[in-house]
Amino acid sequence: MNFIKIFSAVSVTVALLTGCVFSSGIDSLMTPPKLSLEQQQIYTALTDATGTSISLKYPKSGKYLSAFIIEDIDGDGGNEAVVFYEKTSIAVEENTLRINILDSTDGKWRSVCDTPAKGAEIEKVMISKLGSNNRINLIIGSSLINRSEKNVSIYTYTDGIIEETFSEAYSFIDVKDLDGNGENEFLLLSGSASGITASADAYLLNEEGIYYQYNCKLSGNFTEFDSVNYSRIDNSRTGLYIDAVLGNGLIQTDIIYMDGSGLKKVFQTPEESAFTARPSGCTSFDIDGDGILEIPVQEIASGYEETSESEQLKITNWYFINENDMTEKKYTSYYSINDSYIFVFPDRWANHVTVKSDYINDEIVFCSYDGEKAGRELLRICCADDTPSVEDRISNGYMIMRTKGDSTCLAYIPVQEASDDGLSVSQAEVAVGFRFRE
Repeated sequence: MNFIKIFSAVSVTVALLTGCVFSSGIDSLMTPPKLSLEQQQIYTALTDATGTSISLKYPKSGKYLSAFIIEDIDGDGGNEAVVFYEKTSIAVEENTLRINILDSTDGKWRSVCDTPAKGAEIEKVMISKLGSNNRINLIIGSSLINRSEKNVSIYTYTDGIIEETFSEAYSFIDVKDLDGNGENEFLLLSGSASGITASADAYLLNEEGIYYQYNCKLSGNFTEFDSVNYSRIDNSRTGLYIDAVLGNGLIQTDIIYMDGSGLKKVFQTPEESAFTARPSGCTSFDIDGDGILEIPVQEIASGYEETSESEQLKITNWYFINENDMTEKKYTSYYSINDSYIFVFPDRWANHVTVKSDYINDEIVFCSYDGEKAGRELLRICCADDTPSVEDRISNGYMIMRTKGDSTCLAYIPVQEASDDGLSVSQAEVAVGFRFRE
């Protein structure tokens, strides 16, 4: 087991009804949603207790996005209502963001407790049991106004009393059964700061209500996380794929998983993880739909090794984690991050094809490569967002690969010259090679 810390177990921001003061910002410009009868009753009970000088707040992400969260948070079989709101007429030194719990007796809602919340915005709310304890936990991630600093608090609600049992700064939070034992873990990622290494933590509650923390240091001085996703590593393990921000426009992947002894890393050394460094936006992606994420890693396209960096074109190799927890190349492709398409090379193109940019026609050209120079054209790909350009290309033999909004992705197979290099492609192969990212 990794080292353990033990802790004691102790929407749109709008005015929804007359008399509720509008808060500033874009939230207040949204049209108030129509309240259900139950929500109207809850809101009336809230303002009876707090007064009408309030603005409702709503979570920015996650399952719960409404201003009213109606769930059984104490395990008594009946629902409570959790409402986040902001006081608009209190002293500056007080925190304006608050949590109100309301309960229903004989069909009538009433406010039973009210407590300050950290921060100024509600980022995410989760309601879950953790570990082997049957206690229901109210997990609330909040942030300051600029959303750069985040804090998560875990509360328990019993007999009209809400208690905070956990509080920590975070960059990413979630609840997940990462080790597949039927019990949820509370996951928390922290970016590096003030000499502290970025880390991942998993928290569980035992039957006595004690938090156990499993910690795993990440492979770099990551300050932010660009993308975090769950994916199979193999048939027995689920991994958390962390695309972390390095700075200078780069991201890098770390992968953690959990077993009976705690959190583990796939990449044992920072150098193994550093191999995955690539431009921001080039996040891990299940390129072939097999349920396992691949990691895109760029390299200089053949023939550009001696050119200046600004003139270089790149190809993207896609790696998976093999049974020995090593990266292994699965596909080679050209990946246009800006146009959100990937063209996977046929296997026979490996080491025999390079890419060029046709700046006049705004197209990517795939050419044969003999080890020294580019040869004949094999394929052209372009994206156009004006109808005349699309129609003109179609009339000249281009195929539409995808249309989304105003943008159309097209491909063209040049008239093939007589050749015995085996690199020519068919329309079917071109169609199979395309992948698109939303």
